[in-house]
Amino acid sequence: MIRFVAQRLLQTIPVVWVIVTATFFMLRFVPGGPFTAERAVTPEIMRNLEAHYGLNKPLYRQYLDYCGSILRGDLGPSFKYPTRTVNEIIAEKLPVSVELGLWSLGVALCAGLPLGLLAAVKRNTWVDYLCSSASMVGICIPTFVMGPLLILVFSIHFGWFNASGWYGPVDRVLPSLTLGSVYAAYVARLTRGGMLEVLSQDFIRTARAKGATEARILLKHALRGGLAPVVSFLGPAIAGIVTGSFVIESIFQIPGIGREFVNSAFNRDYTLVLGTVVLYAGFLIGMNLVVDIVQVWLNPKLKFE
Repeated sequence: MIRFVAQRLLQTIPVVWVIVTATFFMLRFVPGGPFTAERAVTPEIMRNLEAHYGLNKPLYRQYLDYCGSILRGDLGPSFKYPTRTVNEIIAEKLPVSVELGLWSLGVALCAGLPLGLLAAVKRNTWVDYLCSSASMVGICIPTFVMGPLLILVFSIHFGWFNASGWYGPVDRVLPSLTLGSVYAAYVARLTRGGMLEVLSQDFIRTARAKGATEARILLKHALRGGLAPVVSFLGPAIAGIVTGSFVIESIFQIPGIGREFVNSAFNRDYTLVLGTVVLYAGFLIGMNLVVDIVQVWLNPKLKFE
């Protein structure tokens, strides 16, 4: 496993380099700059600003300097917040996004797994149809529609939750439900499909012939193999939860890194955009590695190759 992890980490180096390079040059080629939206300044002040942030250097030199700073772990100063660095902003905003992602993932698993198991056990009954219909509704309604609907019903009509903000535990409910409901639907359908495939295997019939109870068959024999598709999906799912937080944090006015990324893109804050892209790229690559390791643990037939 150590060899496998080392090989995967070495493979991520060119991937991250391509992502950083593409993002760097795309930002530079977009019309406008980090100071064009500010009030009009004299050419002398503009030259001083560009000299302070190194924007007066040739483009290739700016690129090499930025790559060198990344290798040192320095993501540079923010153009929008002159007194703060990108490292400080990420350290402040990232815990909020991580908390939102964990709550949303909990909603997806706690709702999706029972629905999928119930649909598989009660195959082709009204229970199965009801669970499958609920899953299809969750898949069809996007988060940017689900969020305003939940705000309209539970915040404006009933007044149970705040429409925006991130202050107390009650403010976690609607954003987590909005972001987690879509992935709960996918988890339910994958769980149902995986469990139906495993429950039709010969070793399940053998367990029934030996007198094992349905609960023991389901939890001890079938569950491990039936959850393999769900584990494979968790890598893209976590990626979707992370990127989906951009929309959710904007709708519910949550002070997370996703909302900061959106604002930095509008403000042409080059270093903050690049810093968040590097962060998300490393996070998603790491999660895919974890998913591959868990897959081998669930299925002994797979090897670390």
